[in-house]
Amino acid sequence: MAPPSALSLPDRLGIPKALVFGYLGVLLFMVGDGVESGFIAPYMADHGAGTEVHASYVITAYGVTVMLASWLSGALSDLWGPRRVMQLGLAVWIVFDVLFLVFALAPQNYPLMLVFYGLRGFGYPLFAFGFLVWITATATVARMGTAVGWFYVAFTGGLPTLGSVVAGITNPVFGQFGTLWVALGIIAVGGAFCLLGVRERTGFARLAPPEVKPVQSLLSSLSIAWTHPKVAVGCVVRIINTAPEFGFLVFLPTFFAKELGFGEGRWLTLLAVIYGTNVFCNLLFGWLGDRIGWRKTIAGFGGIGCAITTLTLYFVPLAVGSHYGVALVCGMLYGVTLAGFVSISALIPALAPDKKGGAMALLNLGAGGAAFVGPAIVSVFLGPLGPGGVVIIFAALYVVSALLTLYLKLPGQQGETAPPAATTAEPAAVQA
Repeated sequence: MAPPSALSLPDRLGIPKALVFGYLGVLLFMVGDGVESGFIAPYMADHGAGTEVHASYVITAYGVTVMLASWLSGALSDLWGPRRVMQLGLAVWIVFDVLFLVFALAPQNYPLMLVFYGLRGFGYPLFAFGFLVWITATATVARMGTAVGWFYVAFTGGLPTLGSVVAGITNPVFGQFGTLWVALGIIAVGGAFCLLGVRERTGFARLAPPEVKPVQSLLSSLSIAWTHPKVAVGCVVRIINTAPEFGFLVFLPTFFAKELGFGEGRWLTLLAVIYGTNVFCNLLFGWLGDRIGWRKTIAGFGGIGCAITTLTLYFVPLAVGSHYGVALVCGMLYGVTLAGFVSISALIPALAPDKKGGAMALLNLGAGGAAFVGPAIVSVFLGPLGPGGVVIIFAALYVVSALLTLYLKLPGQQGETAPPAATTAEPAAVQA
């Protein structure tokens, strides 16, 4: 092993040097994907969907395909290699985004919005999570956690953090529809960085053994749900982790921008502040989880913490009115506690040490499932219960996640001590 002074800067930071352009490409890709996150729901409502509830149906359809693609990203990477899966994801995103903009959004065709925006949902999980598989197949055991952590810094740094910043700059210049075309250009640049800049050969080839057949690979990535029930419970916790985040993006733009009078620009800034805070705190809570225990961190800071800050994010600004500073503080608190879930990415693979690949596939399924569950809850309950009722449901789900997390004891772990040998665990390579 080379002495620290001989290591490159990326290696010292825990980023595999051969994948540097991939991390940059994922960041740019997710910036492009996140540009629309702060305004697409109300924009569709005003341009063909008719109401926020109808717009939420479009986003729910998108969430279904995101969920499926998140699961497929691991299984297909095993069969085809991560690079090929990323190529497919990039192509899907570009093709169906062009169809969505030209044939659905511009002529305000609601049925085609459902079709093209929904199908576009296959794009980003295949691209981004395909690269995550590439990381887990390449990074060293000692740096695996850090390498994956940097992936989530790039992922969340783009969607919705920097994406919202870009939208705040380009919307006044190009308008919202023009901004969506700018986002497409950023997506293309990010894809080029990844697919042209990364030459590491592991990701070019199939990862699964030659004897593993396609159907066998897909089924084995699901069977872990009943052979290792704690992994299935962990998947539910992962869904609850970000389901409210995706649900909030349906109705909070209207609440903050219109009802409280902040306007679109300050709402997009608020969104960037929430998830910018989250990006920085992810590293803090990752460190804390290794010190005091993953379950404690997830249940206490993530589950209970988010239950409290979810309520404050909506009801405190509602009570005090148009006080932007109060909204910023409430948003930052939600971003901080949301980072309390970061250790779930370490906990779920550790629950099935003999089948870490299947556990990672189910983890990806949970991450994608959140994009469906959050908007689906809004679709069902926003009409009868209003925004306040939906927020209470989300807070209750976070309490449920805390209770479920208490069940997720590691094999051989009896107490609440920190996970043993957390930094020397086997790599969570995604394989069938």
